[in-house]
Amino acid sequence: MEAQRGLVGPAPRQILTDSVYDAVKALIMDDAVPPGAKLNMDQLARELAVSQTPIREALARLESERLVVKEPLRGYTSAPLLSRAEFEDLYEFRLHLEPWAAGRAAERTCDGSRAELEAELATCAVVPDGAEYEDYKPLTTHDARFHDLVMRLSGNATAREALASTHCHLHIFRLFYSSGAGSTVHGEHAAVVAAIASGDANTARAAMHAHLEAARDRLRPHVS
Repeated sequence: MEAQRGLVGPAPRQILTDSVYDAVKALIMDDAVPPGAKLNMDQLARELAVSQTPIREALARLESERLVVKEPLRGYTSAPLLSRAEFEDLYEFRLHLEPWAAGRAAERTCDGSRAELEAELATCAVVPDGAEYEDYKPLTTHDARFHDLVMRLSGNATAREALASTHCHLHIFRLFYSSGAGSTVHGEHAAVVAAIASGDANTARAAMHAHLEAARDRLRPHVS
């Protein structure tokens, strides 16, 4: 029994760290802490009724996702929203990379990869209502997993890592979310899944390209 204790579940400290991370992330995603605002560790610790240790660990994780910025002598601040130039650069990068990856995934398709894509699509079959991060968090996590899965199925680990390093799903959903957009995203993902499952690389590339262009066009009005 002693040897199996590690199989029971996460340790209490890890659960606490994850919950604090989720709470601080929600403050940023919901604009409760506006872009550029200072994140006071003492205040956060009091509000969340925890010590500074899980706050510090949460902020380090959020820094790795580029949601907070650590500045000398100032501490942590909420990262700015994507600028117009950063937004356009991000989508230019994605439009080069992800349609190619979808084509490669189609060329390599098999029963296992098709099942993985269908299973991931099913994780967000019900599009969440509400514009708070807690409401649409299931969609952001699905979006990240879905695009990462396509990259993995392409078979190129370097390309997969390059996309992951942008944390684009967080920064895009931080700009704007509505339940109507969520329904559209799910439908576009379904079209990409069907195209990859067909095994036709050109169809898969076109489906991913159409999805990314549509997403870019939906978000452009919300970028300064």
